[in-house]
Amino acid sequence: MGYGWRLRIGLIVPSSNTTMESEFYMMAPEGVSIHTARMLLREARAEALREMSKDVERAASLLSTAAVDVILYGCTTGSLLGGCEWEKELMERVQRSGKALSFSTATAVVDALKELGAEKIVVATPYIEELNALEKHFLESHGFKVLEMRGLGLLRNLDIGREPPSTAYRLAREVFRPEADAIFISCTNLRTIEVIEALEADFARPVVTSNQASMWKVLRVGGVGERVFGYGRLLEECL
Repeated sequence: MGYGWRLRIGLIVPSSNTTMESEFYMMAPEGVSIHTARMLLREARAEALREMSKDVERAASLLSTAAVDVILYGCTTGSLLGGCEWEKELMERVQRSGKALSFSTATAVVDALKELGAEKIVVATPYIEELNALEKHFLESHGFKVLEMRGLGLLRNLDIGREPPSTAYRLAREVFRPEADAIFISCTNLRTIEVIEALEADFARPVVTSNQASMWKVLRVGGVGERVFGYGRLLEECL
Protein backbone atom coordinates (compact mmCIF):
# COMPACT_ATOMS: atom_id res chain seq x y z
CA MET A 1 0.00 0.00 0.00
CA GLY A 2 1.45 3.36 -1.03
CA TYR A 3 1.73 6.53 1.00
CA GLY A 4 -1.40 8.66 1.07
CA TRP A 5 -3.77 5.71 1.16
CA ARG A 6 -6.14 7.80 3.25
CA LEU A 7 -5.61 11.26 1.73
CA ARG A 8 -3.00 12.64 -0.65
CA ILE A 9 -2.45 16.39 -0.23
CA GLY A 10 -0.97 18.54 -2.99
CA LEU A 11 0.74 21.56 -1.49
CA ILE A 12 1.81 24.65 -3.46
CA VAL A 13 4.27 26.83 -1.53
CA PRO A 14 6.61 29.77 -2.20
CA SER A 15 10.07 28.50 -3.10
CA SER A 16 11.62 30.15 -0.03
CA ASN A 17 9.12 28.66 2.42
CA THR A 18 11.06 26.43 4.83
CA THR A 19 8.33 25.84 7.43
CA MET A 20 5.00 24.71 6.01
CA GLU A 21 6.01 21.26 4.84
CA SER A 22 7.63 20.38 8.18
CA GLU A 23 4.61 21.57 10.16
CA PHE A 24 2.27 19.65 7.86
CA TYR A 25 4.30 16.46 8.37
CA MET A 26 4.05 16.94 12.15
CA MET A 27 0.27 17.40 12.09
CA ALA A 28 -0.70 14.80 9.47
CA PRO A 29 -2.56 11.71 10.74
CA GLU A 30 -1.48 8.25 9.67
CA GLY A 31 -2.27 7.54 6.04
CA VAL A 32 -2.13 11.21 4.98
CA SER A 33 0.74 12.21 2.70
CA ILE A 34 2.01 15.60 1.49
CA HIS A 35 3.35 16.27 -2.00
CA THR A 36 4.79 19.69 -2.78
CA ALA A 37 5.34 22.01 -5.74
CA ARG A 38 7.03 25.42 -5.48
CA MET A 39 6.61 28.92 -6.95
CA LEU A 40 9.50 31.38 -7.10
CA LEU A 41 9.53 33.92 -4.24
CA ARG A 42 12.31 35.66 -2.31
CA GLU A 43 10.62 38.64 -0.64
CA ALA A 44 7.29 38.94 1.18
CA ARG A 45 5.87 42.01 -0.57
CA ALA A 46 2.79 42.48 -2.73
CA GLU A 47 4.50 42.90 -6.10
CA ALA A 48 6.61 39.78 -5.59
CA LEU A 49 3.56 37.75 -4.47
CA ARG A 50 1.66 38.79 -7.58
CA GLU A 51 4.60 37.76 -9.75
CA MET A 52 4.84 34.44 -7.89
CA SER A 53 1.22 33.62 -8.75
CA LYS A 54 2.21 33.35 -12.43
CA ASP A 55 3.77 29.98 -11.55
CA VAL A 56 0.54 28.55 -10.15
CA GLU A 57 -0.69 26.69 -13.23
CA ARG A 58 2.66 24.96 -13.68
CA ALA A 59 2.79 23.97 -10.01
CA ALA A 60 -0.78 22.66 -9.99
CA SER A 61 -0.24 20.75 -13.23
CA LEU A 62 2.82 19.03 -11.77
CA LEU A 63 0.87 18.02 -8.66
CA SER A 64 -1.86 16.51 -10.81
CA THR A 65 0.66 13.90 -12.02
CA ALA A 66 0.90 12.65 -8.41
CA ALA A 67 -2.87 12.01 -8.39
CA VAL A 68 -3.41 14.22 -5.33
CA ASP A 69 -6.89 14.35 -3.83
CA VAL A 70 -6.86 18.03 -2.91
CA ILE A 71 -4.57 21.00 -3.64
CA LEU A 72 -3.79 23.78 -1.18
CA TYR A 73 -2.33 27.14 -2.19
CA GLY A 74 -0.10 27.44 0.85
CA CYS A 75 0.57 31.15 1.11
CA THR A 76 -1.59 33.38 3.29
CA THR A 77 -1.05 36.87 1.88
CA GLY A 78 -0.34 35.45 -1.57
CA SER A 79 -3.90 34.16 -1.68
CA LEU A 80 -5.60 37.30 -0.36
CA LEU A 81 -3.58 40.25 -1.66
CA GLY A 82 -6.14 41.13 -4.32
CA GLY A 83 -9.19 40.60 -2.13
CA CYS A 84 -12.00 38.05 -2.37
CA GLU A 85 -12.29 38.10 -6.16
CA TRP A 86 -8.52 37.63 -6.54
CA GLU A 87 -8.64 34.61 -4.26
CA LYS A 88 -11.59 33.12 -6.11
CA GLU A 89 -9.97 33.54 -9.54
CA LEU A 90 -6.65 32.20 -8.28
CA MET A 91 -8.25 29.03 -6.98
CA GLU A 92 -10.16 28.53 -10.22
CA ARG A 93 -6.79 28.59 -12.00
CA VAL A 94 -5.39 26.03 -9.58
CA GLN A 95 -8.38 23.74 -9.92
CA ARG A 96 -8.33 23.84 -13.73
CA SER A 97 -4.64 22.98 -13.92
CA GLY A 98 -4.48 20.60 -10.97
CA LYS A 99 -7.70 18.72 -11.74
CA ALA A 100 -8.45 18.40 -8.03
CA LEU A 101 -10.53 20.20 -5.45
CA SER A 102 -8.50 23.30 -4.55
CA PHE A 103 -8.53 26.04 -1.94
CA SER A 104 -6.21 28.55 -0.30
CA THR A 105 -4.76 29.17 3.14
CA ALA A 106 -6.69 32.45 3.27
CA THR A 107 -9.99 30.60 2.89
CA ALA A 108 -8.90 28.00 5.43
CA VAL A 109 -8.20 30.73 7.99
CA VAL A 110 -11.56 32.43 7.44
CA ASP A 111 -13.42 29.11 7.71
CA ALA A 112 -11.48 28.13 10.84
CA LEU A 113 -12.22 31.41 12.62
CA LYS A 114 -15.91 31.08 11.76
CA GLU A 115 -15.94 27.45 12.92
CA LEU A 116 -14.64 28.64 16.29
CA GLY A 117 -17.30 31.35 16.50
CA ALA A 118 -14.80 34.20 16.41
CA GLU A 119 -15.95 37.69 15.46
CA LYS A 120 -13.41 39.94 17.18
CA ILE A 121 -9.82 38.90 16.60
CA VAL A 122 -6.24 39.99 17.16
CA VAL A 123 -3.64 39.27 14.48
CA ALA A 124 0.11 38.66 14.72
CA THR A 125 2.22 38.53 11.54
CA PRO A 126 5.85 38.61 10.39
CA TYR A 127 4.95 40.99 7.55
CA ILE A 128 5.76 44.50 6.46
CA GLU A 129 2.97 47.07 6.82
CA GLU A 130 1.96 46.80 3.14
CA LEU A 131 0.90 43.18 3.62
CA ASN A 132 -0.65 43.80 7.03
CA ALA A 133 -2.98 46.39 5.48
CA LEU A 134 -4.04 43.96 2.73
CA GLU A 135 -4.68 41.18 5.22
CA LYS A 136 -6.67 43.43 7.54
CA HIS A 137 -8.89 44.51 4.64
CA PHE A 138 -9.44 40.88 3.60
CA LEU A 139 -10.39 39.77 7.11
CA GLU A 140 -12.73 42.72 7.60
CA SER A 141 -14.37 41.99 4.24
CA HIS A 142 -15.31 38.60 5.72
CA GLY A 143 -16.97 40.24 8.71
CA PHE A 144 -14.24 40.02 11.35
CA LYS A 145 -13.39 42.96 13.58
CA VAL A 146 -9.60 43.27 13.84
CA LEU A 147 -8.95 44.71 17.29
CA GLU A 148 -5.18 44.76 17.02
CA MET A 149 -2.65 43.76 14.36
CA ARG A 150 1.12 43.84 14.55
CA GLY A 151 3.91 42.62 12.28
CA LEU A 152 7.63 41.99 12.58
CA GLY A 153 8.44 43.96 9.43
CA LEU A 154 10.42 41.12 7.83
CA LEU A 155 10.88 41.35 4.06
CA ARG A 156 13.03 38.34 3.14
CA ASN A 157 10.99 35.16 3.32
CA LEU A 158 13.99 33.15 4.45
CA ASP A 159 14.28 35.45 7.47
CA ILE A 160 10.67 34.69 8.40
CA GLY A 161 11.39 30.96 8.33
CA ARG A 162 14.39 31.40 10.63
CA GLU A 163 12.33 32.83 13.50
CA PRO A 164 11.81 30.37 16.38
CA PRO A 165 8.31 29.50 17.65
CA SER A 166 8.91 31.72 20.68
CA THR A 167 8.76 34.73 18.35
CA ALA A 168 5.18 33.87 17.43
CA TYR A 169 4.30 33.40 21.09
CA ARG A 170 5.73 36.76 22.15
CA LEU A 171 4.08 38.60 19.26
CA ALA A 172 0.70 37.04 20.03
CA ARG A 173 1.11 38.08 23.66
CA GLU A 174 1.80 41.67 22.56
CA VAL A 175 -1.33 41.96 20.39
CA PHE A 176 -3.75 40.16 22.71
CA ARG A 177 -6.79 42.09 23.91
CA PRO A 178 -9.20 40.74 26.57
CA GLU A 179 -12.22 41.42 24.35
CA ALA A 180 -10.85 39.21 21.53
CA ASP A 181 -12.65 35.99 20.67
CA ALA A 182 -9.57 34.41 19.06
CA ILE A 183 -5.91 34.92 18.20
CA PHE A 184 -4.77 34.55 14.59
CA ILE A 185 -1.06 34.12 13.77
CA SER A 186 -0.53 34.60 10.06
CA CYS A 187 2.02 33.22 7.56
CA THR A 188 2.74 29.69 6.40
CA ASN A 189 6.47 30.30 6.81
CA LEU A 190 6.36 31.43 10.46
CA ARG A 191 6.86 28.61 12.95
CA THR A 192 3.81 28.47 15.21
CA ILE A 193 2.47 25.02 15.94
CA GLU A 194 4.71 24.33 18.96
CA VAL A 195 3.21 27.30 20.85
CA ILE A 196 -0.50 27.02 20.02
CA GLU A 197 -1.41 25.06 23.14
CA ALA A 198 0.66 27.33 25.41
CA LEU A 199 -1.14 30.38 24.03
CA GLU A 200 -4.56 28.77 24.43
CA ALA A 201 -3.71 27.85 28.02
CA ASP A 202 -2.32 31.29 28.89
CA PHE A 203 -5.07 33.40 27.28
CA ALA A 204 -8.09 31.06 27.38
CA ARG A 205 -8.83 31.80 23.72
CA PRO A 206 -8.67 29.60 20.62
CA VAL A 207 -5.62 30.14 18.46
CA VAL A 208 -5.65 29.85 14.67
CA THR A 209 -2.46 29.75 12.63
CA SER A 210 -2.04 29.62 8.88
CA ASN A 211 -0.63 26.08 8.77
CA GLN A 212 -2.90 24.65 11.46
CA ALA A 213 -5.99 26.07 9.72
CA SER A 214 -4.76 24.76 6.36
CA MET A 215 -4.30 21.24 7.73
CA TRP A 216 -7.73 21.38 9.39
CA LYS A 217 -9.30 22.39 6.08
CA VAL A 218 -7.63 19.70 3.98
CA LEU A 219 -8.55 16.99 6.48
CA ARG A 220 -12.15 18.14 6.64
CA VAL A 221 -12.49 18.47 2.85
CA GLY A 222 -10.67 15.17 2.38
CA GLY A 223 -13.02 13.31 4.71
CA VAL A 224 -10.44 12.52 7.40
CA GLY A 225 -12.32 12.88 10.69
CA GLU A 226 -9.58 11.77 13.08
CA ARG A 227 -8.89 14.35 15.77
CA VAL A 228 -5.32 15.63 15.95
CA PHE A 229 -3.94 16.42 19.40
CA GLY A 230 -1.22 18.85 20.41
CA TYR A 231 -1.99 21.72 18.06
CA GLY A 232 -4.97 23.52 19.56
CA ARG A 233 -8.73 23.35 19.79
CA LEU A 234 -9.33 23.61 16.04
CA LEU A 235 -7.75 20.25 15.21
CA GLU A 236 -8.75 18.57 18.46
CA GLU A 237 -12.43 19.58 18.60
CA CYS A 238 -13.55 20.65 15.11
CA LEU A 239 -12.88 17.70 12.80
